Amino acid sequence: MPRASRPITVTLGDLHTHVEERVKSGAYASASEVMRAAVRALDREEAAMSDWLRDRVNESFADPRPSIPAKDVFARLRARHAERVKAEQGDV
Repeated sequence: MPRASRPITVTLGDLHTHVEERVKSGAYASASEVMRAAVRALDREEAAMSDWLRDRVNESFADPRPSIPAKDVFARLRARHAERVKAEQGDV
């Protein structure tokens, strides 16, 4: 049966030690197994983040409150920042 993928070379730097430790512990049979598990975990993390972000966007669209114009939001942010800078300068 032909291989589904070709070997690749990656540079892990300090992470190489972590891979070796996992293989030595017996949790994984090879560095390839560790890397496959790592990529699957990354896929799950990215999917969870996408789901979370999609939920927040949907909640925002469903929010019945009126939108706040960007110019008002930025004006508030600038005022808040100015207050914080002033307070920090007063502490010095």
